[in-house]
Amino acid sequence: MSTRAPSDAAPAAPAPTARLRLGVLASGRGSNLEALQAAIDRGQLAAEVALVVSNNSSAGALAFARSRDIACAHVSRRTDADEGAALLQHLLDARVDVVVLAGYMKLLDPRVVAAYRGRAVNIHPGPLPRFGGPGMFGAHVHAAVLAAGVTHSGPTVHLVDEAYDEGAVLAHTPVAIEPGDTAEGLAARVLAAEHALYWRAIADHFDAHAKA
Repeated sequence: MSTRAPSDAAPAAPAPTARLRLGVLASGRGSNLEALQAAIDRGQLAAEVALVVSNNSSAGALAFARSRDIACAHVSRRTDADEGAALLQHLLDARVDVVVLAGYMKLLDPRVVAAYRGRAVNIHPGPLPRFGGPGMFGAHVHAAVLAAGVTHSGPTVHLVDEAYDEGAVLAHTPVAIEPGDTAEGLAARVLAAEHALYWRAIADHFDAHAKA
């Protein structure tokens, strides 16, 4: 997939700190954000959520961030003519080490990808690459999995690049298809698997396991 070339080279993201500073991007209710924060609270993930950004002003993720006194921002075409530049500036200002997409329903601006190359991750609700790409999100993924007649689905964590769902895969949890399964039932089981997988994949890849 082609993307527009940035007019200027993207500024470099800060070098990672001992305790990862996460910048979470979410468009909806933010259940994966809540699961990440819960892992941090339990002492399992050596990180802090430094910033939450949403392109949706009414996103539950923003409400959760405010309830936990986490810095947050609404960034969209309604707030900024150059949405990508504004997003990148928020991330840099918050000294974000790793960008975490958690139900973020937009293609990440190429300048953000460039600044955080190898340090931006996404979780997808199905096996990749077969059930990824443009238009493959949410219920569409679960319906496609069931229509394909495969025996397993499950969430996949991958690095983010300039195209949808094409970055290197970091982790996957198989979720078995059950007899008479529905997209709704499968979605619920996959979401539970996402909550257990995402923080572990981040901890493993970025060496952010909290020490006892």
